Amino acid sequence: MEPEPGNPQEVEGVLNPAAARGRDGELYLFPRLVAQGNYSRIGIARVLFNEAGDPVGVERLGIAVEPEADYELRPDGSGGCEDPRITFVEPMQRYMMTYTALSSRGPRIALAASKDLFHWQRLGLATFATRHGIEFSDVDDKDATLFPVAIPNPSGKPELAILHRPLFPGTRPKETARRPASRAVDLDRESIWISYCPMSLKASEPDCVCRFTSHHRLATPVSPWERLKIGGGTPPILTRNGWLIVYHGVGEIGELGGGNVHELCYSAGVMVLSEEHPQVIRYRSPEPVLTPLMSEERHGIIANVVFPTGIDRRADLGSPDRFDVYYGMADYRIGVARLDLPEFVPSVGVADASEKV
Repeated sequence: MEPEPGNPQEVEGVLNPAAARGRDGELYLFPRLVAQGNYSRIGIARVLFNEAGDPVGVERLGIAVEPEADYELRPDGSGGCEDPRITFVEPMQRYMMTYTALSSRGPRIALAASKDLFHWQRLGLATFATRHGIEFSDVDDKDATLFPVAIPNPSGKPELAILHRPLFPGTRPKETARRPASRAVDLDRESIWISYCPMSLKASEPDCVCRFTSHHRLATPVSPWERLKIGGGTPPILTRNGWLIVYHGVGEIGELGGGNVHELCYSAGVMVLSEEHPQVIRYRSPEPVLTPLMSEERHGIIANVVFPTGIDRRADLGSPDRFDVYYGMADYRIGVARLDLPEFVPSVGVADASEKV
């Protein structure tokens, strides 16, 4: 998918889509549509497939969410709803959308709920309790995804869980790129976090999901390809090996290639979390599984970017181990890649030794 000629809502790109199967079995994308001035809406489109079952295009169906709430708008009229992810949360029997709301406070995680993917009810901003002096609710936050079922928190109590990436001051890629390659990583800050929300998990009470009261550091930047930053990607999806996540990491092209060029490069890696204890990483790819190679991935609004946000298990083709991963290409277009799950998790590849059991 790429910007539609003459469409002012897409003049600066279509990118970073959520993906979800509707109750009708169809696959729908929810792309970020960027108008002039980086003003973003969340659209909805039906995915079109060829006879072999491969995705080949989309049919645009309109707008799912656009800036309306005060936490999505700035006083000058700018703002945005960006980078959605969608999970069908089984205990609630609702589709839950997490997205980045851009207001004068900066980017924050917002939530919305739907029974059918076409009508969305805003639930407001997610809020987070303080942990060890870290005020999560007072810092920028992005890349949030929800688990589809209640999972045990570190104490063993089933709760709703969210993966997210707080953007603490000094931890953005352009800031960390200035530091030497041997710099120390602040484990409490430069990480993907998993946070838990105690809730009744009743389908009639979708508005109880907004406060997350406990937090656990999940993963930090480790490998060269993700040295500057890591962040969430596709929503967790349960496989026979555990919870599968395709996440993103940011490195420098010069560092990765051994040269002196210091352009940023967004790549994608795979993480597998324990089914019983999702805060435990069973596998993490030491090398990226998807890197910017195509012209569409190397040239756009931001060069050298692949940014995974949507995933579709192809059980409809009788291939439950095949996953189609939808991703942003250079912050301008949308691509799709095929990921085939191996029978076993590799015995090597946990890049962060501190996260081993």
